[in-house]
Amino acid sequence: QVQLVESGGGLVQAGGSLRLSCVASGRTLSSYNMGWFRQAPGKEREFVAARSFSGYSTNYADSVKGRFTISRDNAKKTVYLQMNSLKLEDTAVYYCAADSARGRLGRRSGEYDYWGQGTQVTVSS
Repeated sequence: QVQLVESGGGLVQAGGSLRLSCVASGRTLSSYNMGWFRQAPGKEREFVAARSFSGYSTNYADSVKGRFTISRDNAKKTVYLQMNSLKLEDTAVYYCAADSARGRLGRRSGEYDYWGQGTQVTVSS
């Protein structure tokens, strides 16, 4: 099993940047594909980005492609989400998730086994 704790959320103006971190404890991070999801008030949780256990493959939602970057440091057991050019519609609670099925790089929340508690990102005008 792995436990995940996100940090780095906050209030930022539109056009600004934030970097989220997700620190894992328990089983080694390299055992998992890692993803970021987000959930805005009144909306379903949606996929943001994923990076394979090896770090070589990535997958991004169209809405964040070119603005967000997911990275990972397996030695530090940490996954990052660098968010640039933030928009009002990026406001949400952001969740880190781990998928033990290494043969896929999933975009659906049901494909992920472990979740963090979330960190709030609020983008203001």
